[in-house]
Order: sequence, then structure tokens, then C-alpha cells
Amino acid sequence: MSTPLVEFVGTLAAIFTTLSFLPQVVKTWSTGSAADFSWLWLIAFAAGLFLWLIYGVAIASLPLIGANALTLSLVLTIAFIKWRQHG
Repeated sequence: MSTPLVEFVGTLAAIFTTLSFLPQVVKTWSTGSAADFSWLWLIAFAAGLFLWLIYGVAIASLPLIGANALTLSLVLTIAFIKWRQHG
């Protein structure tokens, strides 16, 4: 069973890890280049985020659901920019 303190720690962790990825997306968006990201990393990271999202839904954890849904959308944004670059 989750306590308010555990939920608070999970929420803080979700906020920090998601926000830490935001500068990468902003830089990629502003330069229009995702050349520094490998397709293998993008696919593996997106797959891991998707699985964490499924897990979060399964255990009904709002911090896991929110953080992984948002971070997955950020990673997919970078993947789209990379695809558009080479498409």
C-alpha cells in the first residue's frame, strides 16, 4: 500500500526525471537536428518508457503514468525530428 510520503517521493522523482529531458527536446526542436541521437537509443528508450507506462497503468500510479506518458511524447518528438531530417 502506498503512503502519502511514498507518493510524494514518486511524484518528485517523476517531475525531476521528466523535466531533465526537456532541454534536449528544446535544443533538438530549435536546431531542427537530432543527429546526436541514435535510432537504437531512441527505440530502446521509447520502448522502456512505454513499458513503464503500461506498468504504471497496471498499478494505478499517477506519477508513473504522467511522467512516462510525457517523457514518451518528448522522445517521440525527437524521433519525429530525426525521421524528418532523413526522410
